[in-house]
Amino acid sequence: MANSSAFHDQLRQLGNLITQFDQMPDGLQKAACKEMVQLLMDAYGVGLERMLEIVFESGSAASGIIDEIGRDSIAGSLLLLNSLHPCDVETRLRRAMERLAPRLRKLACTAELVSAAGGAVKVKVTKTRHSRRSSAKDLRAIVEEGVNEFAPDVASLEVLGLEQVRRMRRRPGQRSWLRALETSFKGTRRSAWKWSGG
Repeated sequence: MANSSAFHDQLRQLGNLITQFDQMPDGLQKAACKEMVQLLMDAYGVGLERMLEIVFESGSAASGIIDEIGRDSIAGSLLLLNSLHPCDVETRLRRAMERLAPRLRKLACTAELVSAAGGAVKVKVTKTRHSRRSSAKDLRAIVEEGVNEFAPDVASLEVLGLEQVRRMRRRPGQRSWLRALETSFKGTRRSAWKWSGG
């Protein structure tokens, strides 16, 4: 089975490389490289879309299979990149909260999605009386990691309920891997696919 953590590390590295690429001076080589990557992205996007069409047309279990592919951290990220993900951002954020629950429970904490309007996400972390001495920084990092895994397309994340409220906003040079690809390679994201089954 593929390693989700390693995959997401690769995506972060990709985002960093794209940021470096964008800072290179314009020229023929940069334009050719950008066109090559764009064509590659478009080709695999068309292939992914066709695979989903085949699954969707395969029968009654198709909707569940597509949903499961969307739940997968690795496959879901690729679907999201091509606007083929079967779930909207709020559903993906709820799934992030579900995935975080056992980890936070061990620390005697809970996380709840408060809002996700316009890409500005608010999550409330609640500590119980018996909560272990986990730092606000550690809890915030756990929530940020979980949200980024399921919804790298959010514009900002505010973690409430910790000693200091801190907003995670992407600095001008800091973009998620998804935002880096979207802005550097126009048209990478395909039109959203509407799944009638889910």
